[in-house]
Amino acid sequence: MKQEIDWIEGDEFGLAIPAHIEALARRPEAFLTDAFRAAGSLESANRVQAVTRFEECHGGGTGRKLCLTVEYARPDPALPRQLFVKFSRAFGNEIRDRQKIQLEGEVRLALLSRRPEFPITVPRCMFADYHHATGTGILITEQIPFGQNGVEPNYVKCLDRDLPDPLGHYLALVRALARLAGTYHGGGFPPEVMADLEAHKGALGVSARDPYPAEQIARRLERWREFATAYPQLVPGSVNTPAFWDRFAEQAPRFCGHEGGIARFLETPSPYVALSHWNANVDNAWFWAGPDGQLECGLFDWGNATVMNLGVALSGCFYGAEPEFLIANLDHLIDAFVATFGDASGISLDRDELKHHLALQVATSGMMWMIDAPKIIQMRVPDLASAKGSFDPLVFDDELVRTQIHMSAIWLTLWQEMDFGAHLERFLATRSMA
Repeated sequence: MKQEIDWIEGDEFGLAIPAHIEALARRPEAFLTDAFRAAGSLESANRVQAVTRFEECHGGGTGRKLCLTVEYARPDPALPRQLFVKFSRAFGNEIRDRQKIQLEGEVRLALLSRRPEFPITVPRCMFADYHHATGTGILITEQIPFGQNGVEPNYVKCLDRDLPDPLGHYLALVRALARLAGTYHGGGFPPEVMADLEAHKGALGVSARDPYPAEQIARRLERWREFATAYPQLVPGSVNTPAFWDRFAEQAPRFCGHEGGIARFLETPSPYVALSHWNANVDNAWFWAGPDGQLECGLFDWGNATVMNLGVALSGCFYGAEPEFLIANLDHLIDAFVATFGDASGISLDRDELKHHLALQVATSGMMWMIDAPKIIQMRVPDLASAKGSFDPLVFDDELVRTQIHMSAIWLTLWQEMDFGAHLERFLATRSMA
């Protein structure tokens, strides 16, 4: 496989960084030693003496990844030996390589996390750098010991039926998000450190898509009704009613033409915009019981980390939950977020206003992404009528299909329960008075 870049100088440390696995494989000990010393992770008198495991880790939708085991010349129990390496690039795979921009924010967050005031747990960063002009970067952290030393196993995205104590896990997630956001607003990070992250505020490259015009929305809404009629076993019964589909068809097109105004509202600096993680599902976290028995969590996979609306952060977290669980516990989770945010920042968020931001975010993002779920699902599973439900292997074994079904269920359920049409009217009324 031809590589476009082998090594390139990173913007942060000025050190030549490998762009792909094969480049690192040529001199892993030398590079790791130089990189860890440059980042202050390794004393100058120590070095990486040997790499005893060098294994590609498959999975994820971005660049290539490695799992390493290393030996240090001067062993130190404080130095992690099991390492995880993420490259931004995926040469030879154009679709995955387009996601290279995601690592830039993750590198900034990883470097920020090394500061003692960083308020939440993330994988220890040993080295991170990025070359903005080419989108080439590398992140090296400790590996998370899933299933060992009190750490729970890694859970699967959008599969909470296997999750013990869902409420405890989601409370841990929202508290972590709130501590980070609250610390941001409480002045816990020096302004000069936040400058780069704030410069990319709201810039989630994975979400770059123009909204559909009203006539295309109308066609997609009709396809949703047809899909629910043909495959009721794949749609939540609570929304699969003529009354809901009629309301959905009436309300959704009214958002058309207002997406830009809603986006500007959600990105305008306020207590509801802060540093956060946009995809804090249970699969991007690890959990353990604290001294008081309460579940705690760490967060990883910080691609596109930036300053964002809290509705973006919460929706990214909630999309992995079971619809019935989320509706039953939404206010409790929002209250936990508000309380933790207040403790960290000294600012009292309004629960209803936070839910308003969440509703606008879920409505508009869903109309760009979830609205196409029927087409995607039917294209990938031609024999869809044979599926007995969302856990039938016919759909369950295809991760894209499974997650499309699951996340669409969240989108539709929240539309019904939160009444997104009413939130649009509230938004428009507020703008008319401005």
